[in-house]
Amino acid sequence: MRLVHVVVLVSDDGAYGGPTSVATRQLEECAARGHEVTLVSLWRGRSRAPARIGSVPLRTRPARALLPGRFSGLMHPLLVRDMWRSMGGADVVHIHAGRDLVSLTALAVAALRRKRFFAQTHGMLEPRLTAVAKVFDRVYVPLLRRARGCLVLTERERRAVAEVIGQDGPPLLILRNGVRPQRGAEAEHRRRDREVLFLARLHPHKRPEAFVEMAALVHRKVPDARFTLHGTDEGSLPTVRQLIAAHGLEKVVGYGGALEYAEAARAQARAAVYVLPSVSEAFPMTVIEALSVGTPVVCTDTCGTADELARRGAAIVTDGSPQAMADAVCDLLADEKKRGVLVEAGYRAVEEAFSIHAVADRLEEIYRGV
Repeated sequence: MRLVHVVVLVSDDGAYGGPTSVATRQLEECAARGHEVTLVSLWRGRSRAPARIGSVPLRTRPARALLPGRFSGLMHPLLVRDMWRSMGGADVVHIHAGRDLVSLTALAVAALRRKRFFAQTHGMLEPRLTAVAKVFDRVYVPLLRRARGCLVLTERERRAVAEVIGQDGPPLLILRNGVRPQRGAEAEHRRRDREVLFLARLHPHKRPEAFVEMAALVHRKVPDARFTLHGTDEGSLPTVRQLIAAHGLEKVVGYGGALEYAEAARAQARAAVYVLPSVSEAFPMTVIEALSVGTPVVCTDTCGTADELARRGAAIVTDGSPQAMADAVCDLLADEKKRGVLVEAGYRAVEEAFSIHAVADRLEEIYRGV
C-alpha cells in the first residue's frame, strides 16, 4: 500500500513530541513490511530539514506562525500543494490530528481528493467551550466526521472524541502506541551512574517544578544522585530555576535544554531512573521508550498507561506528590535487585503490550478494512 501520514511539526528539538514520534515509528514499521510511505509535515530547526527520518521519506515546509498559538497557528502556504500531490497517489491517508491549521488543511485536502483517510487524535481532541474552539469546530468537526475511522488511545479518549464529533461520527477505534523492544540494553544499564532524568516539555502540565521538589527530597538521602531536565521551555523554566536556587541545588540539578530524538534516546538509556511527574497524560510515549531501553520508570497514577504498568509491575506508580516520587526514586537507587525486577517487567510490558509490531499489525488490519 501507498501510505501518507500528516503530522503538524517535525523539529530538531522534538517540540511536538508524541504525535511526531508515533507517526515516525508507525511508518518505519510499515516501510519494513514493504509499504511505500511518506510523512508530510512542517519543519522547524537550526538547519535544513532532512530528506528522511530513518527510513521514512519526509516532505516538509518551514513552519510559519500564521495565527497565535504554540502549534495551532503554524502553517506554510506551499504545504497545501505538498499535501495535494502526496495524497493523490495514496491508498490510505493517516492524519495525526489536533485542533490546528495543518490538521484542518490535511482533512480538507483528503476530503477534496476523496481519499480514504483516518484521523488519530493522540488525546488532543477534548471538548472545549471557548468561542475560538467553537468557531474552529464548525469547520473542523464536519471534516473529521468524513474519516473512515478515528484512532484513539484509551476508553477515556474515546468518550472525549465522541462528545466532540457526536453520534454521526466515524467508528472510534482503539490503537495503542508502540516502540521497538531493545533488550540489548542490559550492558548499558550496568554502566549507568546515579542520574535521575526528566525528559518532557517544561510546561505546567508536565510539572517540572514537582521534579525539582522531588530532587531536593532525594538529595537529602542520596547526596551523590544527580538530576537533569531536558525539554523545550514552554513557560516553566524560570520557576524551575528559582526552585533550584531556593533549595541550593545548583550543583545537583541541571537543565540541559531540548534534545534531538537520537540524543533523547541516549539520555534515557544512560539514566538510572526516569521520572515523569505529569498528570492526565493520555499515553506518555517517553515512559514506554524508557521501558524499552531498560530504564526504571516512576510516573503518576493519572497517566493513561498507569493501571496496566502497575498491574504488570513494570513501573512505580505514585500519586504524583514530590514525597511519593522521592520515596520511589530512593528505593530504586538503593536496591539493585528491585531495579532489575522492574527493568525485566518493563521489557515484558513492551514486548507484550506496547510493541510497534503489534501496532503495525493492527494498522494493516484497519487500512485493509477500508
